[in-house]
Amino acid sequence: MTVRKPGSGHHSLAVHEVVLLLETDPARGLSDDEAALRLDRFGANVLPTTARVGVFRRLLRQFQNPLVYILIVASAVTLLLAEYVDSVVIFGVVLVNAAIGFLQESKAEAALDALRAMVSTEARVVRGGRPGTIPSERIVPGDLVLVEAGDKVPADLRLARADELRADESALTGESLPVRKDEVAVPDEAPVADRRNVLYSGTLVTGGSAAGIAVATGAETELGRIHRLVGGAQVLDTPLTAKLARFSQVLTVAIVVLAAVTFAVGIVRGERAGETFTAAVALAVGAIPEGLPAAVTITLAIGVARMARRQAVIRRLPAVETLGSTTVVCTDKTGTLTENQMTVQALWTTVGRYEVTGLGYSPTGEIRDADGAPAPTGEPGPLRWSLLSGVACNDARLDERDGRCTVLGDPTEGAMLVVGAKVGLRAEEVAGELPRVAAIPFTSERQFMATLHQQPGGRVVLVKGAVERVVEWSTAALGPDGGTTALDRSAVLAAAGELAGEGLRVLATAMRRVDADDELVEEELPGGLVFTGLHAMLDPPRDAAAAAVASCRRAGIAVKMITGDHRVTASAIAVRLGLLAGEPGPGEVLDGADLAELSDADRPAAVLRASVFARVSPEQKLRLVEALQAEGQVVAMTGDGVNDAPALRQANIGVAMGRSGTEVAKEAADMVLTDDDFATIESAVEEGRGVFANLTKFITWTLPTNAGEGAVILVAILLGAALPILPSQILWINMTTAVLLGLTLAFEPKEEGIMDRPPRDPAQPLLTGALVVRILLVSALLVAGAGWLFQWELDAGAELAEARTAAVNVFVTVQAFYLFSCRSLTRSAWRLGLFSNRWLIAGVLLQALGQAALTYLPVMNTLFRTAPIGAETWLRILGIALLVSAVVALDKRFGWFGRRLG
Repeated sequence: MTVRKPGSGHHSLAVHEVVLLLETDPARGLSDDEAALRLDRFGANVLPTTARVGVFRRLLRQFQNPLVYILIVASAVTLLLAEYVDSVVIFGVVLVNAAIGFLQESKAEAALDALRAMVSTEARVVRGGRPGTIPSERIVPGDLVLVEAGDKVPADLRLARADELRADESALTGESLPVRKDEVAVPDEAPVADRRNVLYSGTLVTGGSAAGIAVATGAETELGRIHRLVGGAQVLDTPLTAKLARFSQVLTVAIVVLAAVTFAVGIVRGERAGETFTAAVALAVGAIPEGLPAAVTITLAIGVARMARRQAVIRRLPAVETLGSTTVVCTDKTGTLTENQMTVQALWTTVGRYEVTGLGYSPTGEIRDADGAPAPTGEPGPLRWSLLSGVACNDARLDERDGRCTVLGDPTEGAMLVVGAKVGLRAEEVAGELPRVAAIPFTSERQFMATLHQQPGGRVVLVKGAVERVVEWSTAALGPDGGTTALDRSAVLAAAGELAGEGLRVLATAMRRVDADDELVEEELPGGLVFTGLHAMLDPPRDAAAAAVASCRRAGIAVKMITGDHRVTASAIAVRLGLLAGEPGPGEVLDGADLAELSDADRPAAVLRASVFARVSPEQKLRLVEALQAEGQVVAMTGDGVNDAPALRQANIGVAMGRSGTEVAKEAADMVLTDDDFATIESAVEEGRGVFANLTKFITWTLPTNAGEGAVILVAILLGAALPILPSQILWINMTTAVLLGLTLAFEPKEEGIMDRPPRDPAQPLLTGALVVRILLVSALLVAGAGWLFQWELDAGAELAEARTAAVNVFVTVQAFYLFSCRSLTRSAWRLGLFSNRWLIAGVLLQALGQAALTYLPVMNTLFRTAPIGAETWLRILGIALLVSAVVALDKRFGWFGRRLG
């Protein structure tokens, strides 16, 4: 027996060929003994587990970062200096960051577990000619499986028999409508979405019944293939983590080199080794930004809280910033840009065209005529009878729970129920007025549905179906007064063509009045119908989606729509969303066949040029993301289906839908939108840009102090002078200012125009040349100011402890003044409003109290070797701080010392 892998041809074979290939029986199925043998041979019908990294190794991995190495060294150094409190605090920061990373990574690994849970079902099979129920895990290739409406498909099934079968494959293929299935063979090259003779594992049967032969189980199913794609997708560093890693590497090398140079210079000058080593340690401790990891974590956490208030839940902290770096958003159409709820958008009768307001399954909206006035739905004309046909000739049902409306049954029929309900024609009331007597169900061969209803004075036949079939069978049209008029078939077909050209699905309605004792006979319908109208529907774009797309484009972010729908439908939605200006130009719309023909060399350019991708398979979605990343793009991928999971995991940031999204998509994503609204992404991008801006402000604020402290030590060693500040004093400066001053920048409101800027270049370093110049400028001013005041105090007869206390207070006071400047790197601090960040004011006041305690409390004098200083010294300290602030303000305005930042 030969079992082909998915996509290798079962769909292209006739049923009898599949039966021969799998050595099974299309009526009796496999015997129990044969099924047991195949279970041993092929294994259980479950998705395979993958080797997982152990808990201990995952925990250790959180420490593999140069910035963490720096902090561990800082903790060890402070421990050697007997600064036990500082050592514990620094190492505590390391542990907290590791714990957060460990927990987030553990959550992400749950994606594969959720995917396995999708196939944990019961299945009905025929074995030895006897139907029975078994766990889906025991299905083997060759089993004859029975399915009906409501069943979850347990394996990939090649249909042997199908009776009005429809399946919802939206989670697998992105197709928004249930797909009609039959047993007819299709070409071997047909994509998954067009293989109408195969039911796929994990999809849902929405109507009809069927018997199918299991051709693939477990890992060999389409779902199993996606499982492998998810497991193989590379989880990329975010732009922030990549830049921090690079920054930490450079900083580590610089600190080690400077400390070694300091020690060597001291030895060459004849200084004692112990004192020189202390100076080198002081330089290293001063240059290490101990508060940076805490600032990154807290700033990101604040961003998470802000985004949660805007309906976006973050699963990985760095994902907050990634959205701010995003250059391309690849978005699924169904359920993301659209409502995933079929909606009648327009109605047409021989009287004219009517527009329908309202979206989705909510029965809120109205029908308007060409002048925008409410349509005459109460009059016995063609519009009312067309609506009645849509409501009464219908097997779907509207269900309202928890304030949300859902459709039980075919979404197309659901859309017709909703449009009727918008004008008061609710299914229950219509059923009371027009009780159903008989029905002819819809089939793909018939292309129509007909129902017979009782009404006062007789009976009426109501019909809905394909336009061509209903128009062919109609001999007249219903007039405005309820009478019949001549039917202009060409006008009806032209109107239907125009609606279809807008990407709408069009159904026609008709009626026929009959006597009270007449029955519903299918053969009597042709030539006896009266045409009433057309229903035109689609899965509509969300209310705010077009505005969100436009906002993203203004922010310099390219938006690309990826869908399993057909090219025409996808293009029509793209026009409504503003992704296409009109008729697609060359290369603007690509489908799966186009992508398959592209070479690896041509694919990146073609993907960058196109805005819409139709009939795309899960593998192609993954390749699209990889092609964009290969071009240096930072890619955000949104989606809600199983078919989106591999691309969600591969993208720089995966964004899943919280309401309609599958658990697989949510677990593979970095962020979940609780309102399923694409417009929330715009808010998330704005918050992400604000987070990165605040992190940049913190780094620009803190590094001058670290560089200045190291430079002060280095200058003192080169000059053979006493150290202006001691290691313990450096730790006081770094730890207290980082917490009380620097972290308040995390609460800084977003600056105006943040969404009018283009995305940051992914290749741009964390610190641009202009920022480096600003940092060096402030560092130089700090070194000059602190060094000058230290020497001034000594020359004026002050004790060494008093001079060092003055130098420490110069660093802290300049940092406090500089903090206000860093609230904006391009604009004057006064233009932001002094009290727009109250946390900053509180932090400065607390830092002032801390400096007073350091300077004047005896216990602090003993611990940190400080001494009280006089009022004149404080005036000189304030003068230095004001001078630094003035120079920075002038540099902001004129860019004297480097390029302007804005």
